[in-house]
Amino acid sequence: MSGKMITIPIKDGDFQGYLASPASGKGGGVIVIQEIFGINPWLRQITDFFASHGYFALAPDLFWRQTHGIVLDPTKPEQFQEALGYYQKFDLDHGVVDIQSSIDTLRKVPGCNGNVGTTGFCLGGMLCFLSGARTNAQSHASYYGVGMETKIEEAKKIKVPAIFHLGGQDSYTPPAVQATMRDAFAHDENIHVYVYDDAGHGFARENDPSHFDPAAAKLAHQRTLELFQNTLA
Repeated sequence: MSGKMITIPIKDGDFQGYLASPASGKGGGVIVIQEIFGINPWLRQITDFFASHGYFALAPDLFWRQTHGIVLDPTKPEQFQEALGYYQKFDLDHGVVDIQSSIDTLRKVPGCNGNVGTTGFCLGGMLCFLSGARTNAQSHASYYGVGMETKIEEAKKIKVPAIFHLGGQDSYTPPAVQATMRDAFAHDENIHVYVYDDAGHGFARENDPSHFDPAAAKLAHQRTLELFQNTLA
């Protein structure tokens, strides 16, 4: 497994992404969609995690339209506030376009079998939801996406296997939002909404003790890996 920055071409300006490759040099692909903190050490860590399980994993720098190369620490209040500023100016539609470009780029990486899924966290969880509706990736695993209920009409456009991981104690996805998500996919056997009762927001963020929930993260990752094993081989 190795990691490096690569260029992702797009019509209105190229941008960068962090690519981690599997030791075997062959396999499916996973787009790892950032939180609001850029391609920071944790995002590289989780991207490496997917590569360690046999996938070409690519984390695109989705804030590039504002500033290239943002790297922020969510445990530092001033950097958290800076991240919120970028988030407030972020255009979701542009983000999905950039994710499709990332999918196209990953499919062309030597050794990638052409099957690509997406996963994402917080903002990335929302973008993963929209990617299910708007991109041609084969499967999607969203973690605690913020604001999905505001775009719930997009749910009917998702025609491929997908899973949604939500924290039962997450104030950004309270019970009403959890119910909305479950209702949206109640009749689709290929899409599942999992609620981790004792977990809060950011429960998979391993280097943030105030948010990390080891048990919830372990189970969520197991389910994500199972989804990708079934759809990206």
